[in-house]
Amino acid sequence: MGNKKGFSFIIVILIIGIIAIGSGLVYYNLSIGPVDKNDNNEIEVNIPVGSTAYDIVEILNNNGLVNDKLVAKLFLKLNSFYSLKANTYIFNKSMGLEEMFNIINGENSSYVSNEKLTIIEGSTLNDTADKVAKLLGISKEEVLDKWKDKDYLKTLIEKYWFLTDEILQEGIMFPLEGYLYPETYLFSKADLSIENITSIVLNHTDKILSEIKDEIENSGYTVHEFLSLASVINGESMNNEDQPIIAGVFVNRLNNDMPLQSDITVLYALQEKRVNVSLEDLKVDSKYNTYKYKGLPIGPVGATPKSTMENTLNYTKSDYLYFFATKEGKVIYSKTYEEHKKVTEENLWY
Repeated sequence: MGNKKGFSFIIVILIIGIIAIGSGLVYYNLSIGPVDKNDNNEIEVNIPVGSTAYDIVEILNNNGLVNDKLVAKLFLKLNSFYSLKANTYIFNKSMGLEEMFNIINGENSSYVSNEKLTIIEGSTLNDTADKVAKLLGISKEEVLDKWKDKDYLKTLIEKYWFLTDEILQEGIMFPLEGYLYPETYLFSKADLSIENITSIVLNHTDKILSEIKDEIENSGYTVHEFLSLASVINGESMNNEDQPIIAGVFVNRLNNDMPLQSDITVLYALQEKRVNVSLEDLKVDSKYNTYKYKGLPIGPVGATPKSTMENTLNYTKSDYLYFFATKEGKVIYSKTYEEHKKVTEENLWY
């Protein structure tokens, strides 16, 4: 009799276990399914650059597209998505979690809705303003006027730790130069305004600079000074391998109270893009002209990628004070002006 009771008890436990597992599976499937299978109203969802799978769950949840956030995170542990793409998507509540993640993973582009802005490394704010103007269907002057508006700039300074009154100095040509990080950005139609585009780009700049904030502080430069130096190095170097050495050359010149004498800064002062710089060009009276004024240019001279920033922070220590790039792209370094003059005369190509 006792054995029968024990056996019955085990059967009951097994049945309860099976019911619990079954109920759990039912709940799991319902939770990763549509929030409302009858609601086809479009919901525009923006997935920013750098978003993780868990970030995406939060974004979908904030848009009312997730039944149970904890179950959604369990879903991610049980499934792998290796190509999640930043974009603006058109979803609706009749779509399940798996369907939406497959779309974000690049399996169906028909749900993508975005406008694209690509800021190229080394490009100037003038270049970017031109692209933003075309995106918005307005004049470049309207974009630049906004980016020069002191009241607007002060609101940005209050919002972002890396923006300071240094961008408002007299002599600065474009206050936000160097602060719009080079990247491809995707915007929904709702984001298409100068203010929204600027915020989205600066948010990404914030992410990049925050990752090296301590190193910048330890460098002895303000963020503005650091970006100014890094932008010069980016403009003067033709490849990633030479950047740490060129950075070391410029640091040596600064430490020796020598002018940087960067052609890039002269051309920026002139707002021109070419290789050769004439003696007349060197006379331009601008605080960007590092032939005329010692120290760093008054501000950055272009958009600088993180790789150059890191090469600037981790510059190669040497005794070099000069460098010259040959037509083939080889960089020759010199310790004295006499050596540099000889190298220039032997390899001049422009």
